[in-house]
Amino acid sequence: ENIVFLALKRSGKSIYYHKNTYECDFVISQNNKITQAIQVTAYMNNEATRNREIRGLSEAMHDYKLDTGLILTEDEDSEFHVENKQIIIMPFWKWLLEGA
Repeated sequence: ENIVFLALKRSGKSIYYHKNTYECDFVISQNNKITQAIQVTAYMNNEATRNREIRGLSEAMHDYKLDTGLILTEDEDSEFHVENKQIIIMPFWKWLLEGA
């Protein structure tokens, strides 16, 4: 999470944390509007961890009316849809190389 935070901070984006029923590690604001929700976890191979990360991200996406959310991991690379919303799972190093 620290590496992701520093990359977001360097990009000049406004960074917040979401907590309602569930938690989302980062919500990004640009021009006074939340534009991105990001979860960070090392691995998602444990079912409880996977469910927790998806619930937190899905709640933030719903609350801020986002169509896409991002989960950064050490090595998983995939995407799927939950309730017509796209969730992208990407290795954090790939996200960094793509310009965060």
